[in-house]
Amino acid sequence: MPPNPKDLMAQVQRLQTELAKAREELAQETVEVSVGGGVVRLVMSGTQECRKVSLDPAVVKPEEVDLLQDLLLGAVNQAIHESQQLAARRLGPLTGGLGGL
Repeated sequence: MPPNPKDLMAQVQRLQTELAKAREELAQETVEVSVGGGVVRLVMSGTQECRKVSLDPAVVKPEEVDLLQDLLLGAVNQAIHESQQLAARRLGPLTGGLGGL
């Protein structure tokens, strides 16, 4: 017997509500990364919004701009990666067999 279309619609609506709630919660969660022995710290939300960048004053020297740029790039990329992992952990159970809703 095929599933009742009303039951399927109710399941889809419930899943959409759960996904919306999970996304709202993700926006409030953060990951924090540091690179260069802690001289660059970055906080990013679970929705990949950069919330904070902190620099050790010792690295802000004109002759070390290239190093600082490399550290910032590394911190941003690491934070994006970790926030994507956070999102996958939170949303994965909800989107399990739905092909990335």
